[in-house]
Amino acid sequence: MNLEFTDEALVDLGRQALSIEIDGLRAQVPRLGSEFARACRICLSCRGRVVVTGMGKSGHVGGKIAATLASTGTPAFFMHPGEASHGDVGMITRDDAVLALSNSGETEEILTIVPVIARLGVPLIAFTGNASSALARAATVHLDIGVPAEACPLNLAPTASTTAALAVGDALAVALLKARGFTEEDFARSHPAGSLGRRLLLHVNDVMRTGADIPTVSAATALAEGLLEVTRKGLGMTAIVDENRQLLGVFTDGDLRRALDAGTDLRATRMDQVMSRNAKTVRPTTLAAEAVLLMETHRITSLVVVDADQKIVGALNVHDLLRAGVV
Repeated sequence: MNLEFTDEALVDLGRQALSIEIDGLRAQVPRLGSEFARACRICLSCRGRVVVTGMGKSGHVGGKIAATLASTGTPAFFMHPGEASHGDVGMITRDDAVLALSNSGETEEILTIVPVIARLGVPLIAFTGNASSALARAATVHLDIGVPAEACPLNLAPTASTTAALAVGDALAVALLKARGFTEEDFARSHPAGSLGRRLLLHVNDVMRTGADIPTVSAATALAEGLLEVTRKGLGMTAIVDENRQLLGVFTDGDLRRALDAGTDLRATRMDQVMSRNAKTVRPTTLAAEAVLLMETHRITSLVVVDADQKIVGALNVHDLLRAGVV
């Protein structure tokens, strides 16, 4: 290890590497043209799956591209080219399309399976940095992902070239996502675990409190009794409803502070005299994430859930959303 490098010198080397990679990405933008559109149309018309393959660093990038495609509406999987010639090429069907990555375009393991792909009549999309390479010539569609230089000072280790391949793969996935009309709900179905899936799949009716757990009082209820309902149900509020359980208003901690500041008689005052009439409500089918946004926008901590007839069917607060992992 060379201990003569200062911190400034090391930072400068890192910045140089990033600048080279940025230049490599900029070189890709003007190249996206008719061939890129053809690649998109092959994937859109594919009745099977997009089989992504690549060796070494290109293989790692290919795995990520396959995962991105699969999670954004384009069925795909990664096939190792070394294993392909020992049986795994049988994974490819006539309904599939193949996406092969090779910076040189001369990767032996990939070229070995190209004749098999051709015999199946499967379209081959190639990402290479060499337009005159064997893989580029054999491809149905070739996308030139060449870069001016690698970030590696020896110009040997795949750095800028793999970044370019990854970025063009992302561009392909995003273009296909938009062309398919892929939605947030579609994305969530591919990501059911974790906070992302919870945010996009969970609805208010999955987390709201129902039945006897909903804090409700009538309009004629004394304020003192209304306060007891707020305390019993632990939502920091109570809904005021009529005999048909239609929502008339809500009473919150904020309404209580205003009532106390005004010297309101807790026993002589009715709930409809101190309630807020323009209550913020949500429907049971509202996404839980939208409920969070509503709370943040209006700086409130609880919501009443009503049906199409404004009848109360549930209630929830920010703690319910926290427990569900939405916040």
